[in-house]
Amino acid sequence: MNIEDYRNYCLSLGDDVEERMPFKAFRYASEVLVFYVCGHMFSFFDCNNFSVVTLKCQPDRIEDLKERHSCIGKPFNESPRYWIGVDPTTAPDTLLKELTLNSYTLVREKYQQKHPPKP
Repeated sequence: MNIEDYRNYCLSLGDDVEERMPFKAFRYASEVLVFYVCGHMFSFFDCNNFSVVTLKCQPDRIEDLKERHSCIGKPFNESPRYWIGVDPTTAPDTLLKELTLNSYTLVREKYQQKHPPKP
């Protein structure tokens, strides 16, 4: 999947998705695009090097996913206990979309409970 298709997919997940580039002050992360739900990250990647998309994942799924898919490895700058890195240039689009939706859902469910939407 290319970078624009992936960006559009992330934005299509819900009206509550926001995108930002929060690391402009850091030389090596200034071009990192982050997608948020409920004010918390669920996906990010470097716009200049679209080789790793970092996604939240259930800890009990991570090892199995790594064993089954060579496109899944370490996340960029996050705990490998809760996050995975996916190579979007080799991952099947269906897998990348499923893992992105899973990440979005995990983060949304966790933080919606703590901060329910106002009526």
